[in-house]
Amino acid sequence: MIAEIKPGTGRGSMKAPPSKSMAHRLLICGGLADGESVIDGISSSEDMKATLDCLAAIGASYKIEGDRVTIKGADPRNIPDKTLLNCRESGSTLRFFVPLCLLCGKSVTLTGSRTLLSRPMSVYEDICKKQGLLFEAAEDKITVGGFLQSGSYKIKGNISSQFITGLLFVLPLMEKDSTIQLIPPIESCSYINLTIEALSKFGVRVSWQDEKTLFVPGGQTYKPVNAEVEGDYSNAAFFAALNLLGSDIEISGLNPNSLQGDKVYEKDFALLEKGTPTINISDCPDLGPILFALAAVKSGGVFTGTRRLKIKESDRAAAMAEELSKFGVAVTVHDDSVVIYPHDFHAPTEPLSGHNDHRIVMACSVLATVTGGVIEGAEASRKSLPDFFERLNKLGFEVTCHDA
Repeated sequence: MIAEIKPGTGRGSMKAPPSKSMAHRLLICGGLADGESVIDGISSSEDMKATLDCLAAIGASYKIEGDRVTIKGADPRNIPDKTLLNCRESGSTLRFFVPLCLLCGKSVTLTGSRTLLSRPMSVYEDICKKQGLLFEAAEDKITVGGFLQSGSYKIKGNISSQFITGLLFVLPLMEKDSTIQLIPPIESCSYINLTIEALSKFGVRVSWQDEKTLFVPGGQTYKPVNAEVEGDYSNAAFFAALNLLGSDIEISGLNPNSLQGDKVYEKDFALLEKGTPTINISDCPDLGPILFALAAVKSGGVFTGTRRLKIKESDRAAAMAEELSKFGVAVTVHDDSVVIYPHDFHAPTEPLSGHNDHRIVMACSVLATVTGGVIEGAEASRKSLPDFFERLNKLGFEVTCHDA
């Protein structure tokens, strides 16, 4: 899909999209509960469809009515042999479900796009090797098997928190207690706390024993509940960024007390307005593309803690450097930092590319509202926010989408 965006500003109000991070967590908790749960605020994004498909594959059943999902949980110990889970392009889905598949003692295969399967899975691979479990990775699938054990786990804290969350879904179901010790430096701690919050809604207890150790009591069960997904700071950031470019958009539905790490965009945007800041994004890597975009329009910036941008849907630092160059902006990408040097910001000299990455598409769209522009591969926005361009149109921006 190609999106053509005319330069202009927007005005109006909108409700924040539901938090993709929390939605994954609440759906999985509901899918593990002994009974029926009702979860409001589930979008029709590709990532949500992936998690729902995988829950159905392990035995849960669900009904969708608008943005409400009614889900009846299943016991992952009863996953049939040779079950196939399609994770599509959702990294959260893949990493959250691998440990669940290691409760049944059977051989289970997880599939997805080649881009997804190329993401690092070393944490689970090392655990399986240590415990004598099956872990076979190919270009288009991962097959696991055996029974995951409770006990003491040591995991590097600067590897994706998705591995920690995956274990936190499963370890409470074990007979014995477990601990997860995070080896510093610890990044994306906010996502771990989101998981703990979601678990607590379903009656599952996990606590911080100290600043780097999680204690997980065994012998627990998930209890069915009614829950609502809170607004998403990471997707709201793209619309809030428009206000720094002349728009007047009011965003409702965000929890001011949220544990979401991307809530920090409010502070980071203010820093970009004032000058050329140094901002560490190790705890909020999903903000990288929009922060880079704003730095390009404003006075530049230095961004540290960018190492993990290489292993997202695209190499986000390299992808943004390529797209920003079309606007006349120079970018230097280092191993764990990115420097934006705005010089002669102008309309793009050629079509922009979405790099098959929803956050790259949305960041480029924000820039195009300033200069105008054409974005190829714009359909990637459906991964997390299927109505992104519709929202822009409702706010007064002139956006036309058509097939390539």
